[in-house]
Amino acid sequence: MRTHYFLTVLLWSSVFYVVHMTPSQKRTNKHSHSERITGLSENDGKTLHRTKRGWMWNQFFLLEEYTGPDTQYVGKLHTDQDKGDGNLKYILTGDGAGSLFVIDENTGDIHAAKRLDREEKSLYVLRAKAIDRKTGRQVEPESEFIIKIHDINDNEPKFTKDMYTASIPEMSGVGTSVIQVTATDADDANYGNSAKVVYSILQGQPYFSVDPETGIIKTALPDMSRENREQYQVVIQAKDMGGQMGGLSGTTTVNITLTDVNDNPPRFPQSSYQFSSPESAPPGTPLGRIKANDPDVGENAEIEYSISNGDGSDMFDIITDKDTQEGIITVKKHLDFENKVLYTLRVEATNTHPDPRFLQLGPFKDTALVKISVEDIDEPPVFSRPWYLIEVDEDAKEGSIIGQVVAQDPDVAKNAIKYSVDRHTDLDRIFNIYSGNGSLFLSKPLDREETPWHNITVIATEINNPKQSSQIPVFIRILDINDHAPEFANYYETFVCENAKAGQLIQTVSAIDKDQPARGHKFFFELVPEFAVHPNFSVVDNKDNTAGIMTRRNGYSRSKTSTYLLPIIIFDNDYPIQSSTGTLTIRVCACDSQGNMQSCSAEALLLPAGLSTGALVAILLCIIILLVLVVLFTALKRQRKKEPLIISKDDVRDNIVTYNDEGGGEEDTQAFDIGTLRNPEAREESKMRRDVIPETIFQIRQTVPLWENIDVQDFIHRRLKENDLDPAAPPYDSLATYAYEGNDSIANSLSSLESLTTEGNQDYDYLSDWGPRFKKLADMYGGEDSDRD
Repeated sequence: MRTHYFLTVLLWSSVFYVVHMTPSQKRTNKHSHSERITGLSENDGKTLHRTKRGWMWNQFFLLEEYTGPDTQYVGKLHTDQDKGDGNLKYILTGDGAGSLFVIDENTGDIHAAKRLDREEKSLYVLRAKAIDRKTGRQVEPESEFIIKIHDINDNEPKFTKDMYTASIPEMSGVGTSVIQVTATDADDANYGNSAKVVYSILQGQPYFSVDPETGIIKTALPDMSRENREQYQVVIQAKDMGGQMGGLSGTTTVNITLTDVNDNPPRFPQSSYQFSSPESAPPGTPLGRIKANDPDVGENAEIEYSISNGDGSDMFDIITDKDTQEGIITVKKHLDFENKVLYTLRVEATNTHPDPRFLQLGPFKDTALVKISVEDIDEPPVFSRPWYLIEVDEDAKEGSIIGQVVAQDPDVAKNAIKYSVDRHTDLDRIFNIYSGNGSLFLSKPLDREETPWHNITVIATEINNPKQSSQIPVFIRILDINDHAPEFANYYETFVCENAKAGQLIQTVSAIDKDQPARGHKFFFELVPEFAVHPNFSVVDNKDNTAGIMTRRNGYSRSKTSTYLLPIIIFDNDYPIQSSTGTLTIRVCACDSQGNMQSCSAEALLLPAGLSTGALVAILLCIIILLVLVVLFTALKRQRKKEPLIISKDDVRDNIVTYNDEGGGEEDTQAFDIGTLRNPEAREESKMRRDVIPETIFQIRQTVPLWENIDVQDFIHRRLKENDLDPAAPPYDSLATYAYEGNDSIANSLSSLESLTTEGNQDYDYLSDWGPRFKKLADMYGGEDSDRD
């Protein structure tokens, strides 16, 4: 905005400050109008006049947070062309125009419509212009000016955190930095002291202090001990206005923890400890725990326990439990009440991580005296050795003593001991022991070739207390004696060619021996004395446990002699000398010019055909099986041809036995007992069958009378079961039929079996009244001559 613009801005300040004016960068001579500024002076409020000066009013100030009853007056826009007739209209545009800042379009008065907050916006750029209401044209070019908001102290300092956490090692020196706290003030730091913050401590003295300018918290007391107090809460205040009266303030809390350092040595709560242990406690058995107290924590409280001296340092040990920081006293070696009753140890507890800064406080270790008493118990017998090795010759006689085991009671009482052999380790009962002195002896002969070693267990038991027993392994080694003669190592199939020459090697033989002499095997070969000078073959000992069979003449004939038997004696060199005679079979075979066998005797010719011994055995087994099958088939066939008990053309299951003889009537009592038919009770009794021979081994069945059983179906089932289980039934199939015809009939009985009890002829004429179904029966019994017919 240059001075040739004819818009005059009048700013009226609402506070008693001089309006600052900033001159423009250039001056101009185009001054057609004078410019006037009206404001309040610091002195007397007189109007200032400036004529023909080219000033640009572009910066004005306004206080924030105005709390007056009226709107805050900012200033006035005015141009020399305004004649006061209302033809001009003032318009304000820019930051906050119309909302924060409003203008009276007639007078040009500018007011702040709302309270302004510098922390939200500290600078507003506005533009003003005057418009002719009639023409709508600007009477002067648009002018731009700035309104700055002056700060007031309306914001208290705020810390970056509501709560701080810090730690510092205990025993730190005075002035050791702990933590720095920071507070910020939203007020303008370039205007007054509204944003100048000063720190002070409200809570935490005399242990800590704070730097008023930097906010660094430091220690104020020396040698603060964590063991006395570990947690501290410090309250820090930040106050603006340089800490002066009337300034705003904010606070924060700082939790400070003293961390541990190794400034305390371990200490035993008591100077001596007492423990006891039974003498039978095995090595590694814990006897008790001791603990030295260390007020430190973490690795600073870690303790290592050791035995510094004492007469029990070789018998006991101490280990450290890392979880509980306790020392565990354990048994290191076997104890013996009879040898020593009381042991004394000096146990030392030492910090594993000492701090060199505090070594001047004294040695970081402590000692305590530990006494351990050994308790006597009834112990089992103790053998003189952990195991026994006994060597015995395999030709030892039964009952001979082969060794001895010795055990004794380690207690003061020295109870008597008896010995026994654990039979689970000697199932064959080859060995036995004298219970009084532990001497082992043989019960059966030995054989090293069958079992070279025997491992048995001997048990020693106190006689007065059989529960106290112990056992020991005894290893028995059977020593070899020369009790086996050597023999051929293999079965030799030896042949000699018919065209063989004298002195020709036809076979090399070797020998084996079940014995194992300490000096090794040495065998000798020779012919039996009867064949010392054999006309056909000779034996040459090779001195290496082998011998060669040599021919003694030229040419052999299998037609004359097809096989030669050569007995050879084999000796060993152990004591006593053992020998055996092995016979070598030599066959005479036809060979080619190279000495390869082509054919031998008849027996030899069968072998190439593939008929080995195994094949012959298989063929023989097949023949035997075929013969057995034939015999079984024949036996079954004969059994089928056996005559049946009843000759009938019908199926055997439906046999009907026909008797072509006529009974003797009621007087004939041989075929059946007529009294049985009359007496129901007798009828129900079991009678022996007359067509089979009774067997006395079977008992007579007792059945329930029919009239006592109202369930007919049950009666039929029982009768079927009785027939199925009847041991006197014939060996062929038979059919027993039971049928239930119902209750009594109105016709009463038609049987003539009861005719013996009545006199005279019976009248059967009533049968004709029963209808056509009984006509046939009426014709049979109704006629007078029916009986005679």
